[in-house]
Amino acid sequence: MRKLLGRCSLLAVRHMDLHLLLDGAHEAAQLDIYTDALAAELRLAQRGARGEAAGNSYGESVSELATSLAFELQAQPSYWSALASAIAGEHARHGAFWLKPGSEGMLRKKFNDMYAGLRDKVDADNYQVATGRACSPNKMYTYRMLDTAYREIEQLFANWRQHPEQVAAILGRAADGIPIEARQMKTIGGCKADWVIRWSESLERFGGAPGPLHTKSKRFSSLKNGPEKIAALMADIADYEALSANMGAAEDWRGDEDEAAAWMDDYLRVIGESEAAEEEAPLPDVVDQILQPLADEEEDEEFEIPAEAAEGDGPDEDGADLLAPPATVQPVRDPVLAAADRALAASLSLPLRFMELATAAQDGGSRMLQVLSEESLPIRLAVYQKLLGPEDESYPDAWLDPATGELPTLQQLAALDRISMPTLRKRRNEAIGKLYAMNRGMQR
Repeated sequence: MRKLLGRCSLLAVRHMDLHLLLDGAHEAAQLDIYTDALAAELRLAQRGARGEAAGNSYGESVSELATSLAFELQAQPSYWSALASAIAGEHARHGAFWLKPGSEGMLRKKFNDMYAGLRDKVDADNYQVATGRACSPNKMYTYRMLDTAYREIEQLFANWRQHPEQVAAILGRAADGIPIEARQMKTIGGCKADWVIRWSESLERFGGAPGPLHTKSKRFSSLKNGPEKIAALMADIADYEALSANMGAAEDWRGDEDEAAAWMDDYLRVIGESEAAEEEAPLPDVVDQILQPLADEEEDEEFEIPAEAAEGDGPDEDGADLLAPPATVQPVRDPVLAAADRALAASLSLPLRFMELATAAQDGGSRMLQVLSEESLPIRLAVYQKLLGPEDESYPDAWLDPATGELPTLQQLAALDRISMPTLRKRRNEAIGKLYAMNRGMQR
C-alpha cells in the first residue's frame, strides 16, 4: 500500500501548485485538488498487479485500503498540514526542490511518512473501538512490527528446507526434518517471544541488515530484553484478530451455510407455488374477495358521499377529501426478520424496534438517500457518522442510541448489518465515494 500511495501521490501532485501549499490559507483547497486527483489515479491502478494484491487477511485489496486511507485524510486534515509544514521546511533550505531532477524520491518519502502516521492513527482508533482498550499510534506501530515479524517467521518455517540455518537460529536448535512448530503455530498467539528476538538477531547474518530489535534506533530497543512484553503484545494482536476476522475455518460456518441453503430452498418453493397458483384459471363460481356481495347490491352502484361530508363538515364540501390518495403506508416487514432484528438490537443495548423505527424516520425526499438507496440502513448511518459526526441536530431521535444520545458506534452498526468491521468500513467508504461523485457531477 505504501508504494501504491507514493506512486499515485507523485502523479496527483502534477495537478497541484506546490507553491500554494506553502501558504496555510490554501491548504484546504490544495487538499481537495490532491484528493480528487489521487482518487482518479487509484481507480486506474486498482486493476494492476499491485492494486489487486492482498492488503490484509480480511480480503481487502491494496487499492481498497489505499482508497480508504485517502478518505481518512479528508477527515483528519492535520496530517495534511504536517505534510505542508515538512515541504515548507525543505523549501526554506533548498528552494523549490520538487522542480529539480531526482526530487521524486524526497517528495515520495514525505507522502509516505504522512500516510504512515495516518494509518497508525486510524488503526489505533479502530482497535480502541473494537476492544475498548487504550492504544496510541506508536503502540499500533509496534503491533504492526510484531505482526510483520510473525508473518516472516511463518514463511521461514513453511520453507524450512530453503532456510535450515536461519530456522535453526530462530528455534535455538537444529531443524532436523519438518519443525513441529511449523504445524503448531496457527496464529500469532502461537508465536513465541524468543523466536521474535532471535529472528531479529538473525536478519543481519542472513539478510544483510539488522532486524528491528537490533538497529541503532531506540524505538524497539526495550523489547530486545523484554520477552514478556512481546508475548503480551502478540496476545493483544491475537485477541483483536479473533474479534474482527472473517476468515473462520470451514467447520465454523458450514452449519450456517446448510441452514441458509435450506431456508432459501423453502423460500423458492413458496414463491414457485404462489406463481403457479396465480397462473391457474379461477373457477367461474369463485369471487376474488373475502366476503360475498350482498344479494341486493348492484355491481355498478355509484359511490355516495356521506351526508356529514356533504354538509361541509370536512375541509372540502364536495367530499374531495374522502377521495384523496391515502397516506404512504410503510411496507410490512417479514416477522421473522423483524424478530431477529429486535433480538440483535437487544444484544447491542439498543431499542428493540431500532431498525424498524430508524428506517421509517428516513427522509424519502433526501438526495443523499436517493444516491445511497442501494445501501443498507447501517451503512447509511455509518456515512452520516463519518461526514457529520456521531451527534448532529439534524438526526432523528429514532437513529440515536438512547444511552449516549448519539448514532450507534461502528461496532454496533456492523453487528446490525451482520458484517465485520472491515467490511462495514469498506462499504461506508464506497458509499462516500458515490456522494463525492454526485457532488462533482452537480458542479459541472
